[in-house]
Amino acid sequence: MERVSIPSDRWQLYRLLSDPTRLRLLALAAVEELSVGELAELLGESQPNVSRHAAPLRKAGLLSDRRQGTRTLIRLGAATRNDAVVLDALTTGRELCEQDGSLLRIADVVARRDDRTREFFAQPGHGDGSLGICPELPAYLFALAPLFPNRQLAVDAGTGDGSWLDVLAPIFERVIALDRSEAQIERAKQRATERGFENVEFLCEPLGAGSTQRLLDDGADLVVASRMLHHAPLPREAMSELVRLVRLGGHLLVIDYAHHDDERLSEQQADVWLGFDRDELRDLASGAGLVDITVSNVPSAFSRGTNDGHVPWICLLGRRATGEAPKSKR
Repeated sequence: MERVSIPSDRWQLYRLLSDPTRLRLLALAAVEELSVGELAELLGESQPNVSRHAAPLRKAGLLSDRRQGTRTLIRLGAATRNDAVVLDALTTGRELCEQDGSLLRIADVVARRDDRTREFFAQPGHGDGSLGICPELPAYLFALAPLFPNRQLAVDAGTGDGSWLDVLAPIFERVIALDRSEAQIERAKQRATERGFENVEFLCEPLGAGSTQRLLDDGADLVVASRMLHHAPLPREAMSELVRLVRLGGHLLVIDYAHHDDERLSEQQADVWLGFDRDELRDLASGAGLVDITVSNVPSAFSRGTNDGHVPWICLLGRRATGEAPKSKR
């Protein structure tokens, strides 16, 4: 609570409010919190003079201030609200500001605060003009995290270079990154270190090897398998292993290729399968015990710029059954 220290001797208060500049200063500060420089512009005074006039008003509790970097911002103090003399002084000060036009200029002065900001964002961008994933993404997801229920544990199955950690680590309290390649795990660890993700555990073993399951207790709230199913020799078995990592009522998200004819990917990145069609993916999921299944085609613009963005992507989201009759929707 702001300390109120209006002089107990009333004559001191009258003397304090006898100066027209101080009356105008009070009136302007009553309209908007203003910096000393802005008040100097409005009052037609130097900044040292404004500070000199503001000092006794601040000491009396009629003004309060706060630092904002190198600026001092001044606003009307709490002591003005219940004192008839001060309220009368504010009325007089406002009349003076209306006469000299300073009251109307407040809006212009405040509007100029963002001149530099507008000029900055009006400048052309740097680089080649391409727009990649925004580096602020983890911060944005962290801010959104409270909107998501059941975010204690996530598994990134087939983490690769850990790109999904940018999504999962800011949201979930704990993340397990799983990959059978030690080289990929090291890349994912480097990403986590650079991002400052301290809630990620790394495990280098094949899907279904057993150690992951022991780390999960009752299972994960969310398991993500991004572009890994087309590498599985037995997709049906891989889908079942993924579902076993999910807690009852938890969700599995699979992102993979829709069916395509680019056999070069088999040579370039050791793909075993040329993607999956919607019914095939749905059948794999329902057979593994998922319900409430949705299968969607990923808009091509969302994968543009990736080394495999020329082939269509597809995603499946399903919930691990808890005993109810399976059901699905398109």
